[in-house]
Amino acid sequence: MTIKAVVFDAYGTLYDIQSVAAVTETEFPGYGEVITQLWRIKQLEYTWLRSQMGTYEDFAVVTRDSLAYTLDCLGIEAGGGAFERIFAKYLDLALYPEALAALDALAPCKRAILSNGSPEMLGALTRNTGLDRVLDDVISVDAAKVFKPHPRAYALAEARLGVPPREMLFVSSNPWDVAGAKAFGFTVAWIERVSREAMARELRRPGPLPPQTLFKALRTQMDVLGFEPDHRIGSLAALAEIVASR
Repeated sequence: MTIKAVVFDAYGTLYDIQSVAAVTETEFPGYGEVITQLWRIKQLEYTWLRSQMGTYEDFAVVTRDSLAYTLDCLGIEAGGGAFERIFAKYLDLALYPEALAALDALAPCKRAILSNGSPEMLGALTRNTGLDRVLDDVISVDAAKVFKPHPRAYALAEARLGVPPREMLFVSSNPWDVAGAKAFGFTVAWIERVSREAMARELRRPGPLPPQTLFKALRTQMDVLGFEPDHRIGSLAALAEIVASR
């Protein structure tokens, strides 16, 4: 079966969410790592809770609310513009180094983002990093008013690109997103950035677990939900070979 479109998750897949740590540490020295990890954990949790509760708010609201929760947990007051400076990093996250070349190599396939991000957040992010020049579409779940992994969110890609799910390669580094996309019917590639063996070694180290290790244990290992990816890859650079082989 020919792959006619490649659809990417944005946060954690094309963009390194850990790059916010540079800002959180600058604003609150000594607390940057715990803020970064707790913020992301609550950000995702709020998307799932809002989808379940039927109380959708866009990703900008979710991102602000989860940051407010995180700072409140730590008893930190974010005065002097610190809150806005931290939030603004989500509009200018670092691209993974291989991302631009990997997308270039996928032409002439349609290339798109399907993300929980709001249209405004994704527009700023792709412009600031140059991805707007190589993408055919940037699709926000805001059009469905529900977050991934709800099937209505994934259905937006089929509607916008005019390609059946099985003829699209959906790419994510987020295991919960991989499971959701596979359940919907996409061909799925999982970017396994932290291997099972590496994760086990980190968790078995003596002493207290750093916040990032706990985050990795919660969010980088394949979930036991009955849905496995079609392809497991180490980086975005492997995608061109997958598409060429189909």
